[in-house]
Amino acid sequence: MSDLIVTADAPGATTGWAQLGARKFRCALGRSGIVADKREGDGGTPVGSFPLRRLFVRADRGATPAAAVPVSVIKPEDGWCDAPEHPDYNRRVALPFAASHEKMWLDDHVYDLVLVIGHNDDPPVPHKGSAVFVHLARDGYKPTEGCIAFSRADLEAILQAMAPSGRVVVEAA
Repeated sequence: MSDLIVTADAPGATTGWAQLGARKFRCALGRSGIVADKREGDGGTPVGSFPLRRLFVRADRGATPAAAVPVSVIKPEDGWCDAPEHPDYNRRVALPFAASHEKMWLDDHVYDLVLVIGHNDDPPVPHKGSAVFVHLARDGYKPTEGCIAFSRADLEAILQAMAPSGRVVVEAA
């Protein structure tokens, strides 16, 4: 199968659906819904077509699912830089890290599986958004900070079905 097509339930909605071939999956979106002009901190899920980069897994929280992309294990010292003016903006970093960042090793389950997509990474443009991932949803599909989130079972099914050349395509509502 090829692309995972993501759409919102309605303009500004924080939930939507993703279609991969004939299958549809419920998903959570950013707190600002789908946005055409992504900006750092806006809470929007960006419109676009994004290649698959890498899967990060918490090995201590379950088996590593089958995936057509490289897999890395998340360690407690892993972070992701979200400081727009830093040279490591929108890149994995080692903690402790002086600039603004997200921790990848979380107490909750949200980052137990993290699919990194090619949003603003080749090269990163300051203020155009960082850490836009595909990850696990919170209970009730609560909004994300701009990521796309699925149940674990659905994300595992998506990972298994997608080809390395597949893309995550986010369409405007």
